[in-house]
Amino acid sequence: MGRPVLLVTGARGMVGQNLLHHSGIASYQLLAPTSTELDLRDKRALADYLARHRPEAVVHAAGVVGGIQANLKDPLRFLAANTEIGLNVVTGCIDAGIGTLINLSSSCIYPRALGHGLSEDRVLTGELEPTNEGYALGKIVTMRLCEFARRENPALNFKTLIPCNLYGKWDKFDPKHSHLVPAIIHKVHKAMEAKAPSIEIWGDGTARREFMYAGDLADAILRALSDPDALPDSMNIGPGLDHSINDYYRIVAGVIGWQGRFAHNLDRPVGMKQKLLNVSRQEAWGWSPATRLEDGIKATYEFYLKDRLT
Repeated sequence: MGRPVLLVTGARGMVGQNLLHHSGIASYQLLAPTSTELDLRDKRALADYLARHRPEAVVHAAGVVGGIQANLKDPLRFLAANTEIGLNVVTGCIDAGIGTLINLSSSCIYPRALGHGLSEDRVLTGELEPTNEGYALGKIVTMRLCEFARRENPALNFKTLIPCNLYGKWDKFDPKHSHLVPAIIHKVHKAMEAKAPSIEIWGDGTARREFMYAGDLADAILRALSDPDALPDSMNIGPGLDHSINDYYRIVAGVIGWQGRFAHNLDRPVGMKQKLLNVSRQEAWGWSPATRLEDGIKATYEFYLKDRLT
């Protein structure tokens, strides 16, 4: 009996690349088309691709992503593109007779006012964070599509993992597109190069964020694929603890060796004050991320240095 065929959407993104470089991926015959090889917004092209290659399982990691600046500038694009992609992937899998779909969502789908204890049953119970509302709505629609598909056909293993914020190898370090940790790595490295005496932090730095090394998410995805029946319809994935923005700057500065001071710009947006997942379902599943924050940041910085030279 041959290896099962697995399609990974978004294989060139950070999550996809970490999944493709995980040792466990060798258990599958891998399909990892680029966006030019397969445009997920083209419903017919996707249907043809699925009919031609006949994957037995799909990991949906594709999406239009960006940081606060990008989300504030182009909310329509983030909502429309991610909704269209999610709709095409879910209905395409149904039409192609694919029984397993591991859909990756985002912790930004939770109401802004909750702050902590974000359990899976709290989705759509309050107002979303305005700085990424379009992206969040697109992710909520895709998660609901998976749930509705299972409601109509319980034999389908269409399950959603909701990871906390991520960082790691193959991250985006361009300040125009990066999230918090890679942005801090880039900023502190540039300050180190320039021998700058200070670095600006948006806000007062007390906002708290939960981050997980992307290699750990790849491990969780592969475990989910090995036994999708054991998963609930949706499940948070993360360490279940958070740190302040100031903490992340301090840890990155320690890894890089920069010894300057931090200056807070209180006029800049910072998003939600806290966003900490409830990982009770993950704990019941018997899994937790293995990479310490300092170790993950060190590995990410080493990748950043090599990536700049290639």
